[in-house]
Amino acid sequence: MGIEKLVFYAFSSLLILSALAVISVRNSVRAVLSLILCFFAAAVLWLLLEAEFLAVSLILVYVGAVMVLFLFVVMMLDIDYAAIKQGFARYLPIGLFGIVVFFGGVYALIHSGLFNQTNMPLPAAHAADYSNIHELGMLLYTHYFYPFEIAAVLLLVAIIAAISLTYRGSRERKVQDVSQQVKATKASRLRVLKMESETYDEIPAEDSQMTQAHKE
Repeated sequence: MGIEKLVFYAFSSLLILSALAVISVRNSVRAVLSLILCFFAAAVLWLLLEAEFLAVSLILVYVGAVMVLFLFVVMMLDIDYAAIKQGFARYLPIGLFGIVVFFGGVYALIHSGLFNQTNMPLPAAHAADYSNIHELGMLLYTHYFYPFEIAAVLLLVAIIAAISLTYRGSRERKVQDVSQQVKATKASRLRVLKMESETYDEIPAEDSQMTQAHKE
């Protein structure tokens, strides 16, 4: 067994175990940490497929930004685990049926002969100056240009809709008027009020009794 197969089986097993831990652990923080480990294992598998750009993007974008945000949100939320478990028995048959269908489809796909090396031609060797970033950019901005732009527009609409639904402040837009700030003077910003001072020649009887009791 070569080193590539050893690395593949090791990180594939780690990927499966971490994915199972995401849906099986009770602590939500540990579930998020297991998902981060799952992303790391998937990044190593992408490196074996010579997709270095996707592997680095997975680490930087999902692990470095998205999962950190998920972790902070999960830690701030007060999750009621008792309410979550109430519907577990109700949807258990549907979940088991989905699992059986999924693994049945994977088993049929593996034994269909599509992955035999005799039927699949070997990939051509890449040149020394080969860059998968260049190939990915060529595919996105030539063959898949319209789907890529449509996905970007949908994400933009989703961001605007999320901000509109969660905004609770005033709908009026407040802008900074620099000309009014430059024209500001001390007279328009500051007003001095003159008040007559008051003096007490005699201390009230109640205050003198309280002062004497405090001294005692």
